[in-house]
Amino acid sequence: MFATIKQSWFSNLKGDTLAGIVVALALIPEAIAFSIIAGVDPKVGLYASFCIAVIIAFTGGRPGMISAATGAMALLMVTLVREHGLEYLLAATLLTGVLQIIAGYLKLAELMRFVSRSVVTGFVNALAILIFMAQLPELTGVTWHVYAMTVAGLAIIYGFPYLPAIGKSIPSPLVCIVVLTAVYMISGMDIRSVGDMGELPDTLPVFLWPDVPLNLETLWIILPYALMLTVVGLLESMMTATIVDDLTDTPSDKNRECKGQGIANIGSGLMGGMAGCAMIGQSVINVKSGGRTRLSTLIAGVVLLLMVVFLADWVSQIPMAALVAVMIMVSIGTFSWASIRDLKKHPMSTNIVMLATVAVTVFTHNLAIGVFVGVLLAAMFFANKVGNILYIGSEEADEGRRRIYRIVGQVFFASSERFGESFDFKESVEKVTIDLSRAHFWDITAVQSLDRVVIKFRREGTEVELVGLNEATATIVDRYAVHNDPAAVDKLMGGH
Repeated sequence: MFATIKQSWFSNLKGDTLAGIVVALALIPEAIAFSIIAGVDPKVGLYASFCIAVIIAFTGGRPGMISAATGAMALLMVTLVREHGLEYLLAATLLTGVLQIIAGYLKLAELMRFVSRSVVTGFVNALAILIFMAQLPELTGVTWHVYAMTVAGLAIIYGFPYLPAIGKSIPSPLVCIVVLTAVYMISGMDIRSVGDMGELPDTLPVFLWPDVPLNLETLWIILPYALMLTVVGLLESMMTATIVDDLTDTPSDKNRECKGQGIANIGSGLMGGMAGCAMIGQSVINVKSGGRTRLSTLIAGVVLLLMVVFLADWVSQIPMAALVAVMIMVSIGTFSWASIRDLKKHPMSTNIVMLATVAVTVFTHNLAIGVFVGVLLAAMFFANKVGNILYIGSEEADEGRRRIYRIVGQVFFASSERFGESFDFKESVEKVTIDLSRAHFWDITAVQSLDRVVIKFRREGTEVELVGLNEATATIVDRYAVHNDPAAVDKLMGGH
């Protein structure tokens, strides 16, 4: 027990502490920006980021992953806030938490097995592009000072690690933020800072219950939004967990993460915060800065709150150019550059799935839609590929009076038409034997195709024998086949 706690919390004290501070600094402008997107006060996003990060540190299934208020979730809240107000958003946040806990107990995280690697790569690349695009407003219509500060920040981030002695001991993003803030305060240059993003809270969050009627009408108002928030939140969290798994070469408990996200969102809603989920950008910052355990997530949340409440005057002086430089570093580090090189090596179907996921996600700014399109395309390509792995051979027997058809492969909706077209119904033979010992029937479409084959042979006066059915195929054929039911035969073949 003690060894487990030590491993999960205190095995990387220095790295986790410094990484947590860097993440906290980067969370502040994002939380404020996401609050503005959702149409609520900046305090709502900041309180949400604090609550979610602290709670998920204890309840989550992926150590070292950062969860807070996110842009993907904020985009889904706009209409609810505009039409019904903040209190209904808090109620939707609570319901989102409940639904996510239920998803965890139903083990819906297992559905991640159906998300192919090409979809995950497309998701990662799309997020990298969206993270970069989110920085463009800070780089348009500005003075040269902003560009100079941003370039200087990137130079520090990528150059500092090469310094002897201290280069590897202090996270370069933290150095970037400290140095550029000092330059900004000394020079007094006229550029945007965190303080220009919105008013920072001056009190700790307090417990509150959403001031909405507890009736069915309220439920029907918030349920559609809660369902969307649940799906997008879990999808982004599971994807991020998979990416952090790869970055750290460690496993995670995805179902526990679902429950943890739910508990964190309930806590956020009860403290006046909006719903959130895992953040790939901040998680990458955390890992790249040396964060590995739950302690880094906890420190990020606690330091975030302490800074915005007690050190607001200092935090408000951080130039946005410094944080833009950090997020550009995240964008560059997140993007899978190998996927560009692999375009020539990978199959066309894999490339199409990856590029479609990127395009749809970037165009809609909706991660759920992008991943759905990617999964759908991957499934279609897979079905087409498996459907083509079907061989049907035949041979004469009994001096030409009988023909034996041997089926090898998978018969389902994608291959059923090809299966039906592989028989010669006009051949003059007394008996046809269909050997299915090396075939597998998967669905009703395949069974209906078999029915049509049997019925067409019988209409030509040919006796049909089915042999070699494996247990699974025999079960589905016995349950759904109708070639021995005259009434059903007429109904099936009625259109032919």
